[in-house]
Amino acid sequence: MKVSFPAMRGIIGKRQYFNTMMALSEIPHLFKFNDWEQFTPELRAQRVLVKSRVPEIVKYIVDNEDGYLFSSITCAYSAEVKFKPFEEGADIGYLEMDLEDAKFLINDGQHRCAAITAALNENPGIGKEKISVLLFPWESLERAQQMFTDLNRFVQKTSKSLNILYDHRDALSGFTMEVSERVHVFQGMIDKEKLTIPIRSEKLFTLSTLYDANEELIGGKLGKSADTAEYKEKLERAVAYWKALSGIITDWQKVKDGSIKAPMLRQEKINTHGVVLRALGGLGRFLIEAHPDKWEQRLSVLKNVDWRKSVGNKVNPQWENVCITAGSVLSNRQARVATLAVLKGIVGLELTGQETQFKSKRDAVAAA
Repeated sequence: MKVSFPAMRGIIGKRQYFNTMMALSEIPHLFKFNDWEQFTPELRAQRVLVKSRVPEIVKYIVDNEDGYLFSSITCAYSAEVKFKPFEEGADIGYLEMDLEDAKFLINDGQHRCAAITAALNENPGIGKEKISVLLFPWESLERAQQMFTDLNRFVQKTSKSLNILYDHRDALSGFTMEVSERVHVFQGMIDKEKLTIPIRSEKLFTLSTLYDANEELIGGKLGKSADTAEYKEKLERAVAYWKALSGIITDWQKVKDGSIKAPMLRQEKINTHGVVLRALGGLGRFLIEAHPDKWEQRLSVLKNVDWRKSVGNKVNPQWENVCITAGSVLSNRQARVATLAVLKGIVGLELTGQETQFKSKRDAVAAA
């Protein structure tokens, strides 16, 4: 069986290739997924398909059918092909391919192909849409392995902060940006690009940390639309909470005023670390739910908290084995739960079962 695709012919690395446009409905028929698990790594030309990643990509396609986007799929082909230019000497035309005994190896894009195949089952209407597929002639396993390496050699994953800044579909991203602009102590003090604060940076927090803290504060994600009463209500509550908190944790304002250097504060205290900000977000949710009319009064007791990492030559007992272990500030889930438990205890909130277990263990260690 012969098929024909709109295509452009090109040369890269002294090798001819074709940039074709294929309908999504053709993807399941052309590209089969190799069972790489049965081969040792040196006999593969691709990583093993991680099936757990596919549903997330499928959801992205189905939820954003009016605006989803994919980069080109790259494949090596073993088939008889003939390029027919629109006119003599042109590099634009049609690529005819004989599919009888044809074989394809996906060099880059196997998860996209698997997700497209699954998404077609949920929404067959997307089958008419087209995706760019780069086709290189098959040479050898060694060449296929080299292509995989070259395609992934200079790929740099974007930071979570930058993804949040540029993601206009996620209402919580916009929510967090509004909070950062409306709360005085956050204005100009949020690193919107990096995942972690550089040592000498004068910023207080990363955008990703504030995003996570807001998610804790409102109790989860938001819908897609910011034009709802629920969104506006939660936004006003968040702005009020962070404003109140910035008046209590005065170190933040001192950094903004320039009376304390941010690197020094990060070195000496934990109140700019992500584990604490996320715990403070969670504290706000539980505090406002339990005391909707008196949460600010309850929150004010945090003025007496000793945020120092160490007292003298020892780890501050307030935070030892909570979010500081062996002199290092931790940010894992256990540390976040433990930090939230300590803060809830300070403001007089009831602990959950997991938080109670942590407190019991900590009390036992302290008594030993």
